[in-house]
Amino acid sequence: MEPVTHFLTGACIGRAGWNRRTAYATLAATLAAEAPDLDVLWGWRGPVAELAHHRGITHTLIAAPAMAALVTGGVWLWHRWRARRGKPAEPVRWGWVWLTALVADLSHLALDWANNYGLRPFFPFNRHWYAGSLLFIAEPALWLMLGLALLLPAILSLADGEIGARRKQLRGRGLAIAALCGMVLLGCWRWAEQASARNLLMAADVTPTPALRVALEPYPWNPFRWHGILETATTWQTAEIDTRTGAVDSDEKTNALFKPERTTALETAKRTRLGAVYLDWSQWPVVRDVGPQEIAGVAVGGDASGSTLLPGGQRWTTVEFSDLRFAYSYKDLRMGGSAEGRLSEQLMESPLTGWVYVVDGHEAAAMILDGREQR
Repeated sequence: MEPVTHFLTGACIGRAGWNRRTAYATLAATLAAEAPDLDVLWGWRGPVAELAHHRGITHTLIAAPAMAALVTGGVWLWHRWRARRGKPAEPVRWGWVWLTALVADLSHLALDWANNYGLRPFFPFNRHWYAGSLLFIAEPALWLMLGLALLLPAILSLADGEIGARRKQLRGRGLAIAALCGMVLLGCWRWAEQASARNLLMAADVTPTPALRVALEPYPWNPFRWHGILETATTWQTAEIDTRTGAVDSDEKTNALFKPERTTALETAKRTRLGAVYLDWSQWPVVRDVGPQEIAGVAVGGDASGSTLLPGGQRWTTVEFSDLRFAYSYKDLRMGGSAEGRLSEQLMESPLTGWVYVVDGHEAAAMILDGREQR
């Protein structure tokens, strides 16, 4: 999930009763709920390094106690700084601070599992990616529930202050618990709708030959709308499902893509660092030779822009790496009407798409991932 949901979840965990055990519980929970995403710092070494390490060791069960200890250490330093400045502090029970941080860290893993990017919780012993695909990576319903649980107590405190009422300490426990329970109920509801969408998709029989595997990916806000993916022996195909109306929208001409033949350029691109990392991460990879196309502003021939230059006068081609899980159609989030655009175009425009430029069929000249060049 994106950072806002993690921070809000951590704050609600702290307010759900842990802050009655020790000082700094809410602070520790808020920080620990986002701490696993420190692995984005790998982005300084380029987009391929970031993809290779994101949701890696910091997003594992084995690292969770250490991440909680790291956050606890940071809170301890903050506590020491405040003490040296003579600021009063409530008694701190550091074991409870660490336990609160551990619970918040585990909430991060649970939320990341719930979306379709997934994570590897048992890494390095098990490199398999697990994804529940129940919640969209940015879920407004969660923002609303968690945000209200944190905001309403503050508003009520202001109202009490204006009428002279005695201030109630540690207000908001009930709302925080309700918001966290609401998250679980939303996940259960999405799980039931996902199962219904799978049944509708299989009953619709949209592929000309039997599907070898099927996946259902969520949309934001609407729990009834699902992005279906099917793989047959020769094709990939997508579909849009509405569990409220029972509609399944899929057209072979616009929503299907034939699997490409193996070529020297494709095999060369797969052996690059980008190719190896992408295929290790992607659960629904599509690797295609899209011809001599300029993607992401990489120069061809020669200029002084500082970009990697593809040599002029030589035969070169672009190999595209994309993932069907993110080939959503955002042009029309309503069901009905004709299919929105061709699947091949949706793949090229989808997030986390990469390109490898192969010269003369055997030499990788440049690598681009999600619009950033890997140097």
